[in-house]
Order: sequence, then C-alpha cells, then structure tokens
Amino acid sequence: MPRILLETIVSSLDDARAAHAGGADRFELCSALALGGLTPSLGLLAAVKADLSVPVMFMVRPREAGMAYTQADLAVMERDASLALEHGADGLVFGFLTPGGEVDGEPCRRLLSLAGNRQTVFHRAYDVVADPVRALEQLVDLGFTRVLTSGRAAQATDGLPEIRRTVEQAAGRIQVLPGGGIRAETVARVIAETGVDQVHLSITRAAPDPSTSANPAVRFGVDLPPTETEYRTADEGETRRVRDILDALR
Repeated sequence: MPRILLETIVSSLDDARAAHAGGADRFELCSALALGGLTPSLGLLAAVKADLSVPVMFMVRPREAGMAYTQADLAVMERDASLALEHGADGLVFGFLTPGGEVDGEPCRRLLSLAGNRQTVFHRAYDVVADPVRALEQLVDLGFTRVLTSGRAAQATDGLPEIRRTVEQAAGRIQVLPGGGIRAETVARVIAETGVDQVHLSITRAAPDPSTSANPAVRFGVDLPPTETEYRTADEGETRRVRDILDALR
C-alpha cells in the first residue's frame, strides 16, 4: 500500500516540532482548537515555515459557530488569506455557507482566486450542509483541492459509510480527507473502511502551566454559546448605555 499521508493540527511552534518529529506529513495551522479552529497568527505561520520544511495549510475562520459570514467578516478573511500566502502558507482552509446550509459560491470563489495554484480545503462546514451530494458537486465545480469531512457525524468513526460514499461520488475529482475524533486506535479502521489515502488528526496531550494557580477563582475563558447556531458579538446598544452611564459620572 502507498504511504498514507498524515495531516495533523498544530497551534504552536512546539506543536509543529513535535508533530514533525512524530512523522506528520502536513500541518493544518489554526488557533482556538476548542472552538473548532480559528485563524492563527502570522507570527506563528512565519515561525513554523522558518523552522520546518512541512507543507502548512492555513485556517481562515474568523470566529466560532457557523459559516454564514458578514461582508465585514469576508473582508477580514480575504486580508488574512492574502497575508498568509505572502508569508509562506502552502494552502488555505476555509468554508462559506448560506444561512440555509448551502455552499456559498461567491465568497468561495474570492478566496480560491487568492489561492491561485495553492491547495484549498473546504473544511467541515461540509458536514452540516443541507444536501451533501449537491454540495460536493459544487466544491468540485469550484475547484477545491479537497474536502475535510467526518461523514456528517460527530466522530469520523460514526460516519464511515458516508465518507466512503463521498469518496465514491468524488471519483478522483476532489480529494476526500477524513477527520474528526480519529485516534491511533481507530485510524486503521478509517483507512480500511473508506479507501482514503490521507487522514486528518488532532493528536494532543495535556501540558502543564501552573502560572494561574495562585488565584484559581479567575478564569480567562468565557462560556460558549449553548449551540453553534449563535455566537457572541458586540452589542452596540448596551455599549452606548454603558458609555452614557460613564459620561453622566463626569
């Protein structure tokens, strides 16, 4: 069997070094993995590219939750994508959906155009589309290099029949990259039951940082929204109310 390509998620230079030492063939670079992966810093990208000769796929995702973005979001994503490519990214990872769960072609085309001949991945937004058969044909027509999918399941191991169906529908026109909860104990099964030649894993361990132990009552993380159908955004009216209160104190 030909070598199976191993793509791993990395969020720091230490991650990248460890993943490379462990045998990873390609990185997906992102931040905030607990939120599903957000756009990482250019400093991190530059450091990884300077330190290691491993292809880096750069995540372009400006916030948590869904993938129906505002025009302001899109402008930032285009800028992030352009800067990432200028700083050595080997490809881009992104996804755009309409509020109804369809692939949003126009913003996809804009980032695909920026990518040029670099690789492009439509991320797991694919796993929540309304019609995966139609969506895959759209991604093929748009010209994406590959699609990342868990087979529309919470874990890829629960979506193996759908991943296999996606591979069959793709018929070599677009690469299918399984990902989502795959572990060392399940990776061989994923390969055997889907017929793919590459896999996407997050392979992490706990790393201690006791620097906050002196005051454990303080937490820097905030509560996540109860579902991914919403996200936190600035409240203009409440901001104005606070501003008015402060101004009244003068």
